Amino acid sequence: MSSRGEEQSFISDARRTQIIEATIATLNEIGFVRASLAQIAKRAGISTALISYHFGDRMDLINRTIQTLIEDNASFVLERVKGGRSCRERLHLFILSSLEYQETYPERFVALVEIIFNARTPDNIPYYMLNDEVDAEPLLLELRTILRDGQVSGEFGEFNVVIMANTIQGAIGEYASPGVASRMDAASYGAELVRIFDRAVSPSSD
Repeated sequence: MSSRGEEQSFISDARRTQIIEATIATLNEIGFVRASLAQIAKRAGISTALISYHFGDRMDLINRTIQTLIEDNASFVLERVKGGRSCRERLHLFILSSLEYQETYPERFVALVEIIFNARTPDNIPYYMLNDEVDAEPLLLELRTILRDGQVSGEFGEFNVVIMANTIQGAIGEYASPGVASRMDAASYGAELVRIFDRAVSPSSD
């Protein structure tokens, strides 16, 4: 690729990133339903035509945004989890870093939730009901791997890995609810979850 071509590609990538960040801000401020291209363009300081130049339509932009959010969240958590020396420590790091991400980047977590619980496929299926797609979610895959590895090593007892992983993820996500986040910080909530799930995954003899 020529240097001019590389420059144009860099500019296009930067513009797409700008638009995605404006989409995240819009979702956080006014929600999915009201997040029109006009509202996104307003926050990006550009025209709607420029958004349409880089993205096929509103849902193409939304899908690229959720992909970015999932990748950012996964990168944040997985980078910390890989430092665990045992399956139990990896589980602790998974819980604590997931909550740290929510607390550090609340606007990104809100945007992610807005899409998951409001967006629908062309077949009118809500995104949160796309159970067939859940295996592609990197954090859930990692959590299942940690739990299975712990069972194989004997660190963890016998339980249904899918149910346990979903339960842990649900408890992590619950921190975002007003009744929880307003009463305790993420570190305190995470420490309590670690204690609860330590007992839940331990062999019965522990």
